[in-house]
Amino acid sequence: VVDDAIVMIENIARYIEEGEKPMEAALKGSKQIGFTIISLTISLIAVLIPLLFMGDVVGRLFREFAVTLAVSILISAFISLTLTPMMCARLLKHVPEEKQGRFYHASGKFFDDVIARYGKMLTWVLDRQKTTLLVAVGTVALTAALYIWVPKGFFPLQDTGAIQGISEASQSISFTAMADRQEKLAEQLLKDPAVDSLSSFIGVDGTNATLNSGRLLINLKPKGERDDIRTVLARLQQRADDVPGMSLYLQAVQDLTIDARVSRTQYQFTLQATSQDDLSAWVPKLVHRLQQEPALADVASDLQDKGLQAYVNINRDVASRLGVTTAAVDNALYDAFGQRLISTIFTQTNQYRVVLEVDKDHQRDPLSLKGIYVPTPSGGPVPLDAVATIEERPASLAINHLGQFPTATISFNLKQGASLGEAVDAIRQAESELGLPASMDTKFQGAAMAFQASLSNTLWLILAAIVTMYIVLGVLYESYIHPITILSTLPSAGIGALLALMVSGTDLSVIAIIGIILLIGIVKKNAIMMIDFALEAEREQGMSPREAIYQACLLRFRPILMTTMAALLGALPLMMGGGMGSELRQPLGITMVGGLMVSQVLTLFTTPVIYLAFDRLARRFGRKDKPELAEEVDA
Repeated sequence: VVDDAIVMIENIARYIEEGEKPMEAALKGSKQIGFTIISLTISLIAVLIPLLFMGDVVGRLFREFAVTLAVSILISAFISLTLTPMMCARLLKHVPEEKQGRFYHASGKFFDDVIARYGKMLTWVLDRQKTTLLVAVGTVALTAALYIWVPKGFFPLQDTGAIQGISEASQSISFTAMADRQEKLAEQLLKDPAVDSLSSFIGVDGTNATLNSGRLLINLKPKGERDDIRTVLARLQQRADDVPGMSLYLQAVQDLTIDARVSRTQYQFTLQATSQDDLSAWVPKLVHRLQQEPALADVASDLQDKGLQAYVNINRDVASRLGVTTAAVDNALYDAFGQRLISTIFTQTNQYRVVLEVDKDHQRDPLSLKGIYVPTPSGGPVPLDAVATIEERPASLAINHLGQFPTATISFNLKQGASLGEAVDAIRQAESELGLPASMDTKFQGAAMAFQASLSNTLWLILAAIVTMYIVLGVLYESYIHPITILSTLPSAGIGALLALMVSGTDLSVIAIIGIILLIGIVKKNAIMMIDFALEAEREQGMSPREAIYQACLLRFRPILMTTMAALLGALPLMMGGGMGSELRQPLGITMVGGLMVSQVLTLFTTPVIYLAFDRLARRFGRKDKPELAEEVDA
């Protein structure tokens, strides 16, 4: 939003430095640069228009960004066209060079030398236009290749100082045994130097569907007092492996998440079938296959079909002979294990409920059922195993449904250095190799599903932004050619952004795409400032196209450098920030810094050459059209 004011102030200051009075310089400078600012503003808003019509979760994220930025840009343009020239006329004054200080002279000499050297290099490039055009075409091809090669993700993994864990034990474990193992697991994790505190939960509730699973929320020490989040996760996983009979699945808590359900690990892949038997047959095979993939880690499923149930088979002949009824057996079992409320003791300050149950030691094993006694009509108790046999059978602890069909969810994390795009491809490949039956439906859920949608929409989004900007620039310049010259600056920004992501080991995520959209709006300002002055010089001063673009490059070099440095320095804190959750913002800074650095170097030389190439093309077609037009008039 400061670009408009920078361009306006620099142009007015240039006239004041030439000896113009501040008021005259403000009027003259604002008149000359006004259309440029309008072009900058409208073209940048045009980039944001496609973002307003995106669907899915990514569209909702982009929509707020686009509206906020568009309103800010409009206000910036209005102030730059009104308040800024007025303030320049009142506040800026011409100071003769002999009255300026040493810093003014030193900095002025430095910039003059830089512009002079740029002029010599530009002359050398203009003398070799064919080679420069090949470089420009090569940037387009290299941008496409880098887009294919760069690892792709959804949201970066943040270090928020909190880790969520889901523990899992044998499906036949009792509540008492699960509590004991969960306590040992918590003690083991608290020994890690990075852990500050943790909360531990077990039992069936809105999150835990079965007794054999538990939850942990681990709070870490401040970021500067411990290792990075990936190192801590790996170390905690090793400590959890030392607890026998327990599995622990960890994932870092994220500020921004779109998952609607709690899973063992970060990403989810679901399988739907018409029967639970199909899931029981194929899910373990797929989990085993995915555990061998190098891009995946902590692969697990929520299929709970290996539990045990104890069946009490009553021998009705024996029970009838002893006078034992089925209701009596049921009451005896409920008294022992059903937590029957038998009394309430009232005091002056409180009340205490008396709950009937057997001793804890008799709740660990189905064999303890043999110690239960059932009353008879005669009053003498009869051992339960005298009238019944105890049988254990396998059973499902929980059956999940999605869209009324039985469903199993496979969750997974990413290995160090792997991207979500690689993981998605690996899962699809494994699914294809196993040959799942046609009756089973598979799809990603949560972040993985949104990633697939965003991946398919990214190219269309960027293409729509470019087409919209071309149409707007075509209307502004009343030309088919000049918008292409302006848009020719975009591939160089794409190369810089994608190279910066690859060098830093960062995925092309949704946040990085936001940075690329910003680059599309920022980078094209260089070409707009050059072309505006060149067209004006050709039209009003009668310069040749080469002389006009040459002078435009030299005169606009300073505002181009200023606006680029302003954006670059504004993006550096995003790229280099190290606070809690900074990983979410870093891709935005990386793409902007990389794109601006590369585009600044390339567009200063390729844009003038492309301008001259299209100018020659337009003149050539213009001369061919004139005779045909004359013949039509004579006819």
